[in-house]
Amino acid sequence: MKKARLPRTPKFRYHKATGQAYVEVDGRRIYLGLYERPQTELAYHELIHEWIANGRRMPVQSEEITVVEICARYWGHVTTYYTRPDGSPTETVDRVKRALRPLKEKYGVTNAATFGPKALRALREAWVDRGLARKTVNDNVAEIKRLFKWAASHELVPGSTYQALSTLDGLRKGRSRARETEGVKPVATAHVEAVRPFLSRQVNALIDLQLLSGARPSELLKLRSIDIDTSGEEWIARIGEHKNSYRGKERKLYFGKRGQVMLREFMKNRPVNEYLFSPREALQERGAKAETHRREGQPPTIRKTDRTVGEHYTVTSYRRAITRACLEAKVPNWTPHRLRHSSATVVRAEFGVEVASVFMGHSSVSVTEIYAEKNEQAALEVAARLG
Repeated sequence: MKKARLPRTPKFRYHKATGQAYVEVDGRRIYLGLYERPQTELAYHELIHEWIANGRRMPVQSEEITVVEICARYWGHVTTYYTRPDGSPTETVDRVKRALRPLKEKYGVTNAATFGPKALRALREAWVDRGLARKTVNDNVAEIKRLFKWAASHELVPGSTYQALSTLDGLRKGRSRARETEGVKPVATAHVEAVRPFLSRQVNALIDLQLLSGARPSELLKLRSIDIDTSGEEWIARIGEHKNSYRGKERKLYFGKRGQVMLREFMKNRPVNEYLFSPREALQERGAKAETHRREGQPPTIRKTDRTVGEHYTVTSYRRAITRACLEAKVPNWTPHRLRHSSATVVRAEFGVEVASVFMGHSSVSVTEIYAEKNEQAALEVAARLG
């Protein structure tokens, strides 16, 4: 992903007609005083430091800036701050975009300093009326609060604006009109098996490896041979990019004998730095199985989109493949994320929550409690043994 070029530092200029020094910033000419005086050059350096600290823009008075203007400045921060090591944006960028769009549409020309809890509450009610889930509504409200916190820290709005918005509590379960959603459940084994005939060898392997390792989809999709330590009885994959990598957390995936057999199939005859699960490879394999092929001299088919097949699956393309297979198999749609919950349920029931926490890569045991569906059968067996 190509990074945007930063604006050049404005030069210290001389105005011949008046003998003054000046700079041109944000389309404005700012005079600093007589050119040859030391304090004039000092004023120039102070102005440039302030300009750089403000994101290479001149600060404006808080009573002058509108909501759409602080959204534009915040967006510049979001697109540079919320990035992965390879420069690609994280999921946070899309979440911020969804929250800011209605804010700009309804309150774009509003003085940002006067945007208060009443306006934010009106936005929240509009989201509820649209049928958004309570958690999604609360997430959107939190993103807008975060925007104004950032704006206050850059002196674009008074601190009191953010403090006032902070008084608006999130919607409580069972105490609002917002739609409630069920927690993410494990996938029924029958639904997993039903889609297998409609999936590529690569996607079927990803499903199995998720169930065996408890991995998040994103942790498997970029896996390479070079990432896997095969020296021990159990193989260990160290994941460079993962959900908590920005916190300095290490993430490992553990593979036993069954997982090793599956991985070995994709590791053989492949460079160690090449992705194991390739959609291009899946496309070629599907084409090789086709009963008919393009005739010699047949004109190429006109492309309907400019989308290209990548070197590895993305979370979106992986999920899309399963969605299509669910339609073909005529079973309820399920997502790859639910496979992680399936794995967590099995591990927690058999080995306990402490072991499950380490295996699943959770920061705390409480997260495992959320992810793992309680296994009633295991509780009944314990009760039967205890008498």
